[in-house]
Amino acid sequence: MRKNIVAGNWKMNKTLQEGVTLAKDLNEALKGKTLNCDVIIGTPFIHLASVAGVVDKNKIGVAAQNCADKVSGAYTGEVSAAMVASTGATYVILGHSERRAYYHETPEILKEKVRLALDNGLTPIFCVGEVLEERESGNHFEVVKGQIRASLFDLSSEDFAKIVLAYEPVWAIGTGKTATADQAQEMHAFIRKTLVEKYGKEIADNTSILYGGSANASNAKELFSNPDVDGGLIGGASLGVEKFLPIIEAF
Repeated sequence: MRKNIVAGNWKMNKTLQEGVTLAKDLNEALKGKTLNCDVIIGTPFIHLASVAGVVDKNKIGVAAQNCADKVSGAYTGEVSAAMVASTGATYVILGHSERRAYYHETPEILKEKVRLALDNGLTPIFCVGEVLEERESGNHFEVVKGQIRASLFDLSSEDFAKIVLAYEPVWAIGTGKTATADQAQEMHAFIRKTLVEKYGKEIADNTSILYGGSANASNAKELFSNPDVDGGLIGGASLGVEKFLPIIEAF
């Protein structure tokens, strides 16, 4: 059975000290609670080892927000999948719309990052989604299908089964807009149908698909109640326990 997942993406926020404090506070808040979802926090690279050392790994998974598309070598400023794995992190967020837009990450680059993540035992949380223009032109389904096909459909069934997907309508990230629960369900169901066509019903049914567009405490329950929405990739609302905890408890 596929997992319910609530993953926080801290983006470029929190100093090391602030991040460790937040991780400890979240860890404390989850103590003694019976959770109906997996909880993941995606921290900046410099936080990974410290945060992995202070959380209960049975309650909280740790994710990098990116990794390099190269194994090792003269790539100043880059962090490899092997380096990420060596910190104790077990997930990596790949293909986020901000990486695609600001750092020009292509489907080919992302395909390589996914392969290296899997080679190093990391679970990719792979992001797909359309911009407002693509949504308004009615092209959103083809855009999302194309992103999945271009970067993931070379994977074997065995490797694809290790992927978590996150649908992020780019027009709803940090804008205060949110896809309605019906819009989210419609796209998630379409994504699952796309997976059935390539990998069959069993793998499609077992793939977790998260919603990643301005989910918060007030809309999480409605979003997560949809049959094909398996949780959230949470941005700003993951930066404080008081905002993040109600989203986790929405399950």
